[in-house]
Amino acid sequence: MTTAPTHPACISTDRPVLVSVHNLKKHFDLGRQQCVYAVNGVSFDIHEGETLGLVGESGCGKSTTGRSVLGLYDPTEGHVTFRGQNIHEVKGHARRKLLRDMQMIFQDPYASLNPRASVFDLIAEPLDIHGLYRNPREKAQRVGMLLEEVGLNASFARRYPHEFSGGQRQRIGIARALALEPAFIVADEPISALDVSIQAQIVQLLQRLQRERKLTFLFIAHDLSMVQYVSDRVGVMYMGYMAELAGSHELYHNPLHPYTQALLSAIPVPDPQIQRQRTGQVLHGELPSPLAPTTGCAFKSRCPKAMAVCQSEVPVWREHATGHFAACHALDTEGSRP
Repeated sequence: MTTAPTHPACISTDRPVLVSVHNLKKHFDLGRQQCVYAVNGVSFDIHEGETLGLVGESGCGKSTTGRSVLGLYDPTEGHVTFRGQNIHEVKGHARRKLLRDMQMIFQDPYASLNPRASVFDLIAEPLDIHGLYRNPREKAQRVGMLLEEVGLNASFARRYPHEFSGGQRQRIGIARALALEPAFIVADEPISALDVSIQAQIVQLLQRLQRERKLTFLFIAHDLSMVQYVSDRVGVMYMGYMAELAGSHELYHNPLHPYTQALLSAIPVPDPQIQRQRTGQVLHGELPSPLAPTTGCAFKSRCPKAMAVCQSEVPVWREHATGHFAACHALDTEGSRP
């Protein structure tokens, strides 16, 4: 029986900032004067050795944010720095060297692996691209070590992706991400496509790798319960905006933003008696269109605390308690809780 993942110790914000995201915007031009406003000015830092969780509904922009942080998308506005360097300004060999330290674990282990490539070729590809381990024997040893590190047999290198289960494929994807010895990994919903019985195993693997390799993670997910145990801090996104950001324990026990409160109220409680006594917050109203720029607060059409100012002014991102940030007019008007 698989045990639940352990909650990480809270990371001190005295640690150096590894990744800094400032006013990041990403809009996709569809032509005919149409545009998808995927990310609308998010800002946050990720400290060395921590796991920052990023949650929100499907389509809120969290995966686009993660891909932009890695430089897979060029930002419409804003910038991302890694160890003080703007990743979108570094070019040529310097950019390749910089991006070796930044890797990604993709959501779908079935789609992210080339079915025509062997496991050896999949893991060795980044080594070949960067000119590492030119000796065939050393390369084979390196691939075998990576497979064993993620809990697979080194002999699996001769096989192909279709011969493995979803959990095993995700382990192969993790081994591939580790090949270049990165310092920072974006895990884009790495367990959402897996059976529930396998999810905790993959999370435990990531936690072990983080301890052993001193990795830093941006962990993107929609499973709020799992994010609570994986993350040191958690950011909540809504329609391309960051609604709230705080330490994991603080966010789950003292949510400030109405949207965060509604999300957390939807998490089921194992005790049926307590579950029956709970009063969930049902959100009414229409979702705004991502094809139109938002006027005022993006959450105003569904917010139970919406005021006149919400219709015309975008709420300011503020620190309402030490390390606890939120953007909400009700918070600014009424104090610590809307």
